[in-house]
Amino acid sequence: MLYRSRGATLRFGVPTSRPRHTLTETDEVARALDDAARRWPEERSARGKLLMRLVREGHRAIVGEHDAEARRRREAVRRTEGALTGTYPEGHLERLRGDWPA
Repeated sequence: MLYRSRGATLRFGVPTSRPRHTLTETDEVARALDDAARRWPEERSARGKLLMRLVREGHRAIVGEHDAEARRRREAVRRTEGALTGTYPEGHLERLRGDWPA
């Protein structure tokens, strides 16, 4: 990071140039960190580390939910595949598409 002071450019060593986020330890955040400290007691004195564990675990949970939902949808498609075979006459889809604007 560069700073200018009286015409001089000063370079301060910072650990990253990536965006930084500020999080206030509200009551809700404090409860989450306290719960995390019970879950990972080896890090109970390092609330910043607990916060990162919560971020990682939260990310893993939402990715897992997304994957589980995708599996449920694929399974539903497999279960119902072919259920309407023979319901519509031959060429029905092509006739419908013929009514669509080009």
